[in-house]
Amino acid sequence: MSGETIHGEKRTRSRRGIASYLRRIANALGRGEPVPADENRTVTVDPPEETDFEIELEREGDTLSLELEMEWEEAEGDVETGVNASKATFQRYEDAAGKWRWRLRHDNGNIIADSSEGYASKQKATQGLESVRTNAPGAAVVDGSTEESGTPGEDASSATFELFEDAGGKWRWRLRHDNGNIIADGGQGYASKQKAKQGLGSVRLNVPGAAVTDAE
Repeated sequence: MSGETIHGEKRTRSRRGIASYLRRIANALGRGEPVPADENRTVTVDPPEETDFEIELEREGDTLSLELEMEWEEAEGDVETGVNASKATFQRYEDAAGKWRWRLRHDNGNIIADSSEGYASKQKATQGLESVRTNAPGAAVVDGSTEESGTPGEDASSATFELFEDAGGKWRWRLRHDNGNIIADGGQGYASKQKAKQGLGSVRLNVPGAAVTDAE
């Protein structure tokens, strides 16, 4: 009798990206929290204190595979699907000039990111926010006030977070695509570099699972 696949995904990832995902699992296990089974954290599993754990390294022809497996008797509530792990929502809206824009609003009411430009259509604005969803989690951070090359993100990204101090002495961030376009910014100045880093960190954390709505 074959088992039921509750969730499955397969894609090419960098070693750093895989390590980041495994750290996310390890941190959840260590804290006794439900473990995210997918990148967007919409599927979680809650293992018991002790499980059977198996490591298997296989060779098939010229291909190697390393498998890590946990196994236990399922109890009620062990698996949750359709989880909204994000604490923010993408809102699309039309500005006074007839351009479409988006903003990322946290559940606390604060706007933690917005589009740095207006788009000709709702479709283009949606494409813009989806680019942010794709690139923000793994984007490196470059500090314009130092000679540092940047803090790596979790995985491959076609964009970079830029930290900088504006003319008024406030710290800001923007997310610049490799094509040179700024695809998102913080929309506000912060009193310190650390606060700006926390702001972009919140964006990194919340964009993967954020729902998309039209502002009223």
